[in-house]
Amino acid sequence: MALSRIWSAFIIIAIFVAGYRCIVTDGQSDIFTRMVTGKSSDVCTYTTVGSPAANGFATMDSFAKTIKPFAYKKSDKADEWNTIITDNPFSDSVLQLKKEYPALRVFTYTQVLNRQQKPVDGIIETCLGAVNICIGLIGIMALFMGFMSIAEKAGGINLLSRIIGPFFSRIFPELPKGHPAMGHMMMNFSANLLGLDNAATPFGLKAMESLQAINPNKDRASNSQIMFLCLHASGLTLIPVSIIALRTKAANPTDIFIPCMIATFVATIAAMTIVSIKQKINLFQPVILSWVGGISAVIAGLVVYVKSLNADHVQSFSGILSNGLILTIFLAIILGGLYKKIDVFDAFIQGAKGGFETAVRIIPYLVGMLVAISMLRNSGTFDVLINGLKHLFGAMGADTRFVDGLPTAIIKPFSGGGARGMMVDSMKTFGADSFAGRLSCILNGSSDTTFYVIAVYFGSVGVKNTRYALGAMLLADLVGIITGILLCYLFFGNVA
Repeated sequence: MALSRIWSAFIIIAIFVAGYRCIVTDGQSDIFTRMVTGKSSDVCTYTTVGSPAANGFATMDSFAKTIKPFAYKKSDKADEWNTIITDNPFSDSVLQLKKEYPALRVFTYTQVLNRQQKPVDGIIETCLGAVNICIGLIGIMALFMGFMSIAEKAGGINLLSRIIGPFFSRIFPELPKGHPAMGHMMMNFSANLLGLDNAATPFGLKAMESLQAINPNKDRASNSQIMFLCLHASGLTLIPVSIIALRTKAANPTDIFIPCMIATFVATIAAMTIVSIKQKINLFQPVILSWVGGISAVIAGLVVYVKSLNADHVQSFSGILSNGLILTIFLAIILGGLYKKIDVFDAFIQGAKGGFETAVRIIPYLVGMLVAISMLRNSGTFDVLINGLKHLFGAMGADTRFVDGLPTAIIKPFSGGGARGMMVDSMKTFGADSFAGRLSCILNGSSDTTFYVIAVYFGSVGVKNTRYALGAMLLADLVGIITGILLCYLFFGNVA
């Protein structure tokens, strides 16, 4: 029910905010159109008439530079225009252009400044995008679930479950000893740690399927499912390669590596602690402490080693470690299957069929969640929230440098692509080595797409009552965000 209420609230808030902006804000008369039929690829190709001096711009170039990040492109070719920007919509020049090109829209400089929002896919494009995501998942799901089927029949998953069993039996007390779900979850956590998103999703969905098999109430999330998803959504990743790759203009692209690693580790521990308190699990058991300590030591060792590498070597090491591990797993599974004398190809086909069915089954859940998020983004709700936070902390007299990095953190639980765009925009606007630029990178690497995870993973097994899962995941995200901000001040507090 909690997810249902939040989903409904997203849609209601988006429509009310859009309605308010349509009525009150000059230049937002087409906001409902953008919410329904808008595309992220939309570009406003414009010509100008008159001067923006009344809006505080000394030159046309300074105005063009201000609006350029929001998909405004100035053109001298009349056949490319779709908009006229002017200081007087009723001037003879504007009326003549409208007569020659009736399809042109006319906005004043003030109206354009009120429309400083990057194009986002509307409802229709989002529905198409959600289906395309699932279609893209079909092949990946078929591949990895096919290999998982071989591993199960060869006894590999049971072996992995016995190895991790002493630890998992403490934090997943409802799981029977040696249950295959332990092996599936371990594969998911390992793939997440190495940044293998394509592998983590199939492993995670298989883990949810295994946990659902022993769930006595199929419509209601079990304790084990909640613990698993909260740990998964905390986004523990060893090397944020994709973030480092986007920091090519920084003096040292890898300088955010340690803060990212610490923030995501703290978020994971927070997720485990939050759920354990709710489920009355004692985290001070010697087995849990020894496993957490051992994992912490391994991560610390890898952090020290990776910190000694430059950006190119970090990406090379990450590629060898992650992709090499995937190929090693495939080899071990095939050899194990041959050793056990099972029909490996038939086992692969049977598992791959399940991957196809799972990818199709999550389409309705993904469409519903992504449409609600699209409406929030297009309505300007995020802009209202971010501007409100800026004014709040400014009025309190606090250091507001961190507020410029918050858009990434606010959007990350809703959209990975949106958060990535916000991160890149922060680095372009403030500089890759600025406080805001570094903070946006740390915040992007310290959490996961919570609402996507909720929709896909619970949707894949038909769970309707997610209980306190979403609240626990968002609280862990908040811990990660606060930790990321504090670490940014600790490591880069002397940077403007």
